Amino acid sequence: MRSDAATVDEYLAELPEERRTALEAVRSVVLENLPGGYEETMNWGMICYEIPLRVYPDTYNKRPLMYAALASQKNHMSLYLMSVYASPGAADAFEQEYRESGKRYDMGKSCVRFRRVDDLPLELIGRTIAAVGPGDFIARYEELRAGVRARRR
Repeated sequence: MRSDAATVDEYLAELPEERRTALEAVRSVVLENLPGGYEETMNWGMICYEIPLRVYPDTYNKRPLMYAALASQKNHMSLYLMSVYASPGAADAFEQEYRESGKRYDMGKSCVRFRRVDDLPLELIGRTIAAVGPGDFIARYEELRAGVRARRR
């Protein structure tokens, strides 16, 4: 469910209490572990953690480089983890540790889907958020983008 909220507080206020409480708990873990240099914003109709254009303007779509995001969807909530998506090795390690936690693993290419905050291994989420600083994330993005350009030639 895409939101037109202008601020994170507006976004959270428009959610049903159960979802608001869950997203606030996950948001707290993200903010506690978020490396310096990322900013929390509303973008793409969800709560985003991104590298602002003033820091890194060279994105393919001329929008800030998204590192992570939180969203309330129609049938679930989502935590988007672009650092996991951008690195196959990280994705495999994340999946393995997630499954070992005993929590229900429900992940697409870049997002973990959950219905309750108890569905998430919050320690793993925190470590995953803390693992990649903006400089390393930009470097990985540039590597991937160069690969895309090379394949187009």
